[in-house]
Amino acid sequence: MKISPLQIERLQYNPKLPGMLRGGIAEICVKEGEPTQSVADQEKIQALFPNTYGKNEITFQKGQNTSEAKKQVVGVILSGGQAPGGHNVVCGLYDALKATNPENELFGFKNGPSGLIEDDYLVFDDEYIDQYRNTGGFDIIGSGRTKLETEQQFAVAAEVCKKHGITAIVIIGGDDSNTNAGVLAEYFAANNTGVQVIGCPKTIDGDLKNEDIECSFGFDTATKTYSELIGNIERDANSAKKYWHFVKVMGRSASHVALECALETQPNICLISEEVAAKKMSLSELADNIADSVAKRAAKGMNFGVAIIPEGVVEFVPEFRVLIDEINELLAGAKADEFNALPSWADKYAFIEKGLTKESMDVFAILPQTIQQQLFLERDPHGNVQVSLIESEKLFSALVAAKLAERKEAGTYNGKFSPLHHFFGYEGRCAFPSNFDADYCYSLGYNAFMLIQYGYNGYLSKISNLSKPAEEWVAGGMPITKMMNMERRHGEDKPVIRKALVELDGKPFKYFEAHRAEWAEETAYTYPGAIQYYGPASVCDLTTRTLALEKGE
Repeated sequence: MKISPLQIERLQYNPKLPGMLRGGIAEICVKEGEPTQSVADQEKIQALFPNTYGKNEITFQKGQNTSEAKKQVVGVILSGGQAPGGHNVVCGLYDALKATNPENELFGFKNGPSGLIEDDYLVFDDEYIDQYRNTGGFDIIGSGRTKLETEQQFAVAAEVCKKHGITAIVIIGGDDSNTNAGVLAEYFAANNTGVQVIGCPKTIDGDLKNEDIECSFGFDTATKTYSELIGNIERDANSAKKYWHFVKVMGRSASHVALECALETQPNICLISEEVAAKKMSLSELADNIADSVAKRAAKGMNFGVAIIPEGVVEFVPEFRVLIDEINELLAGAKADEFNALPSWADKYAFIEKGLTKESMDVFAILPQTIQQQLFLERDPHGNVQVSLIESEKLFSALVAAKLAERKEAGTYNGKFSPLHHFFGYEGRCAFPSNFDADYCYSLGYNAFMLIQYGYNGYLSKISNLSKPAEEWVAGGMPITKMMNMERRHGEDKPVIRKALVELDGKPFKYFEAHRAEWAEETAYTYPGAIQYYGPASVCDLTTRTLALEKGE
């Protein structure tokens, strides 16, 4: 395998650990914290997790290691979408495991949770794992989206673990994956398998966070990658002075990525889905807000700009959500076949017009035809509209163009509007991890093994105080059930980890809110540039603007 000069250099990087995890395994002890309870629905969650609910939070500190000395055979799984730093979680886990006892083994189950069910694995050794240190991607063992949620799956997993003498499983994933980790931990405990389960918080979307989890890994690198690209676009826009760039970024359920990129680059417009929902903003209102910025800048001779659009924003527009619900109902069952058999879009449009309420048809009618048709593309497995397929960056530029045409006709606008479109998603998921993510992820993996060694089950590896230098980071663990509540999923009430949305009274949003009127009218762009791996810590170890603002820095 040919590797680049940068990868050669990155393989030599030694990730930084929290001070309490440095100096040798024999010098790490546990401090027990307070018992925990779930964020909501305490009685229901406790009833579903009688063996793993209410456990204490713990913190590691310097002191005599009192854990039981025994051989550990650990399995690791990468679950869900890729996030920069995943390889370092595995490396940190491996290094702690081998430092404790060279006879310990680490099994990597291939292609996600299905690898555990199918008994498809490799056993790591130094030569193999050393190729992946400080690199992006999940190709060390691959990832997958299989959910571990049925009794049959759990029974098979228990048999596979028994076959290999596996004492613990580490699941590296987002909110759904760690929910599954919690359920699997409960099953293993209830059936006395002797197998522990530990989770690690991953997602570039940033929505796996709470008072304990300050940041999910990958968010730092991904947003820095997108911000570099957006900054480049801003500089191009300010050079050419003739295009409006509409940039869609990942974040279907929350707008953390969009907000962080806006804080990094100061674009003219950034929509925040949570604000759209809270203020019950309509598509027309959103389009008018963007058009206002276009018009004000055009009046100053600036017929260019940059707008950041979160991937899932349309789902937060109340009228659009009603429209989606009506379309899902309209095409339920055999009606979908009837619709698909119609020969032309005109026939299909007439079918739609008959089936929607007047209010939803009014919304549907203002959409560009390409977006209308996207709403009737391939359905998800439940027969519903795949909102993620909607090109919302093109939707908003088209709506703005229509608003500007109306204003031009009324004589209130005389500028030029030439939109260009971008979607930044996959570009950030497998980037070389920033020093922050390289350090954070290595610490999460190292810490996960300490939780295993001390016998914890159903816990999430937790590293906090992240806005400080790594020496001051705090390592420990929290029960996965602490993050859970009950939600309606596919017609059933299920325990899930609550997604963290952008807090409209939080410091990051408040800073954005205080400055966006100026950014909308002026050219206040900032250019963060590429991620830096070498140089002063003030540049190379920089945390996200979101984290810095949350910590008052």
